[in-house]
Amino acid sequence: MVELRDTGVLRQVPKTREIQANAQNRYEVTEDDLPLHCPMEGMSLWNSHPRVYLPLEESREARCPYCGAVYVLKTEG
Repeated sequence: MVELRDTGVLRQVPKTREIQANAQNRYEVTEDDLPLHCPMEGMSLWNSHPRVYLPLEESREARCPYCGAVYVLKTEG
């Protein structure tokens, strides 16, 4: 699951559902999303940038060098 935060509303979106690429600047992800890359699975790629892998296991947060999106590793539990 990926939690999307936009307009102050938090909603969960299954990984298989299409996610609009570069539409947000903050994504909360879980360990199931690792290894993490931007754009993520399910994001429309036609208007996006090349795939880049983001290491966030140690710092729990990473920023995409292309679009500036911030990914935060959410702890389960």
